[in-house]
Amino acid sequence: MKFIRKFSLTLGVLAMSCQVNDKKEPEIQQLSPPVSENSMQPYLSANGSELLFTWTEQENDTLSTLYFSKFDHKKWTEKTLIKKGQNWFVNWADFPSVVGDKEHLISYYLKKSDAETYAYDIFLRQSNDSGMHWSIENKLHSDSTKTEHGFVSLAPSNSDSFFVSWLDGRITKSTGHDHAHEANGGAMQIRVAEILRNGDKRNEFELDSRTCDCCQTSTAFSEDGPIVVWRDRSDQEIRDIYYSKLKDGNWSKPKPVYQDNWKINGCPVNGPKVAVNGGSVAVAWFTAAENIPKVKLAFSKDGGAQFLDPIEMNLEKAIGRVDLLMVDDQTALVSWMESSKEMTQLKLAKVGIGGNIEKIISIHEISADRSTGFPQLELVDDQIYLAWNEMKDDKPMVKMMRLSFDVLN
Repeated sequence: MKFIRKFSLTLGVLAMSCQVNDKKEPEIQQLSPPVSENSMQPYLSANGSELLFTWTEQENDTLSTLYFSKFDHKKWTEKTLIKKGQNWFVNWADFPSVVGDKEHLISYYLKKSDAETYAYDIFLRQSNDSGMHWSIENKLHSDSTKTEHGFVSLAPSNSDSFFVSWLDGRITKSTGHDHAHEANGGAMQIRVAEILRNGDKRNEFELDSRTCDCCQTSTAFSEDGPIVVWRDRSDQEIRDIYYSKLKDGNWSKPKPVYQDNWKINGCPVNGPKVAVNGGSVAVAWFTAAENIPKVKLAFSKDGGAQFLDPIEMNLEKAIGRVDLLMVDDQTALVSWMESSKEMTQLKLAKVGIGGNIEKIISIHEISADRSTGFPQLELVDDQIYLAWNEMKDDKPMVKMMRLSFDVLN
């Protein structure tokens, strides 16, 4: 606990400096991505010097469309259709994504498998020409149970494939979140697999047989293999953040990034994020242990073998919904939502691996409602991009902003 005590002693000084930073209006540019009305579920990722962007649009009550576009700092490519379909599962917390490795891209979306609310399947599509054309769909999981399958995270590997993690409800039965085990059902699992360019799946593995039901998973590729983080769920309803690494062909035994000992009898719908650069790993997450909501960030200097004590990020009441990336092996950027009595803000911080919060800025006033979704953060070259949902005339619309990394120096 030494690290946290040290931080708490300097909190007043940091709070004072952060208030000064917040008063400085950073040069934030609003972007106009190629979205239409009823656009939602934005997702951002970096592919070299390009920003990859997916989002969904609702054309009517039953027809959903997943679109893709790229941004090269100056202009957007014409939006490309990844898939259009009826009866999709469209949710504020469980949303499609895209990641790429040069011209090779992969995306996913969710389709209902039954009339039950939380009965849906995961489908993948790949592109080998930078998103101009997309392959036929492949269902990720082999089971056909009418249960929940979602909260997917994707990461390119060092070979011609992608690693994927997801929450899998194949043994839960469709009895609703968090209470399936009470109705003679099993618990939610987290599973991992490798997806090849031709769509084949290999090396599927169950990482954890009992996880939180509806918190996002996160996957990154380190120097010696993928690392996956998720919210665990103990028999005593402790829901802390756990992780596992694949090294030399074997997944490590799951262990906590840090023991918050947050006991909650329901899913908080607030998953963690992991980011890697060289031999350094960072994990950000939300917790409300002891009824005190916090956003935390922990670093590892040895590729995830051990994590340092966490840094507390928020100054006001944390809402969470974190995103995270590493600028280099010494520096992380983390975004999150926090609220005061007056407003809710989307925050962005630059943090050093030694524990020093170098700068915190307020990006934008933002709604705390579910309609905002989970704000996205990405860095391409020296430009920071953020995206989220806003309501306009009672219709959702993706909002996107950009600022220079120099603002944080």
